Amino acid sequence: MALRNDSTAGIVGQDPALRAVLQAVARIAPTRAPVLVTGESGTGKELLARLLHELGPAPAGPFVAVNCGTLPREIADSELFGHERGAFTGANARKLGWFEEADGGTLVLDEVGELPLDLQPKLLRVLETGRVRRVGGNGEVGVKVRLVALTLRDLPRDVERGRFRVDLFHRLAGFELVLPPLRHRRGDIPALAQRFLEELAPELGPRTFDPAALTWLASQDWPGNVRQLRNVVRRAATECAERIVSEALQVPGKGYGAAVPEGDADDPGPHRLADAGGPRHIVPPSGSGDLLMLGEQSFDEIERFVYQWALRRYGGSRRQAARALGLPRSTFCDKVKRLGIA
Repeated sequence: MALRNDSTAGIVGQDPALRAVLQAVARIAPTRAPVLVTGESGTGKELLARLLHELGPAPAGPFVAVNCGTLPREIADSELFGHERGAFTGANARKLGWFEEADGGTLVLDEVGELPLDLQPKLLRVLETGRVRRVGGNGEVGVKVRLVALTLRDLPRDVERGRFRVDLFHRLAGFELVLPPLRHRRGDIPALAQRFLEELAPELGPRTFDPAALTWLASQDWPGNVRQLRNVVRRAATECAERIVSEALQVPGKGYGAAVPEGDADDPGPHRLADAGGPRHIVPPSGSGDLLMLGEQSFDEIERFVYQWALRRYGGSRRQAARALGLPRSTFCDKVKRLGIA
């Protein structure tokens, strides 16, 4: 299948790495095989899942996207597979699970690495048999669903540490698509920024970029990737009447959406990942006295470090810490609880 420019589900860019991913989508989409999409937060993983659906064998079917990272353990089984009336206290009626809701279409499991370990074999069975058993049910129900799993976690490492089943990983990763971070495709930044302005025009009116503003945007690392860039453009478009200048984009200390100028060690926005050769490390703002070598720590240890640093930086305020990391407060609080951070 050839991929047309008007069939990219809003994904903008001509970077060779991104175009290679899109061409792979064109080859994979006509099948119903599971797909694993990996990439940093904000790179557009759900957009890619949407493209797989639109180019797939059942584009008119349902598209159901859910986040496993915010799923309470006690209801995870019911949410995935549904339940029968009377299956447990409070089950007053039959409930269809996500697989049945997505029957005939696509089910997107965001943050699939957060799925409880004891539910992973049940997910594997559905993928292999195409049948689900509701909680409290005696029989199975057939479903025809294209599963797209999204994650920013290092699943192979989670497999090694016993946090993710190896058989499920191999089932999901038969087709794996890796989205490059925005800092690796800087040439796409001006086109993305222009697209965001066009999307905002019905709400805010027409805007244009000063050429220096586009140059400045393309020079930044964007740790929050496309999502962060979109928020920065929205904020600047709101503040500028007609022409967006670079000064309107450079607002350090505003939390999520504030771009991080290179060398600005005092900026309290999202943590930065050094891309230089050698061991990678997280460098929080100067004065914190903290440094974490990525190559020497597990993923959970890295997460715990970042969340603890954000809470210290903002005096224990979860709202401000979540905003600084570019997360909804509810997601931040769920992560803090999971990581055992007081």
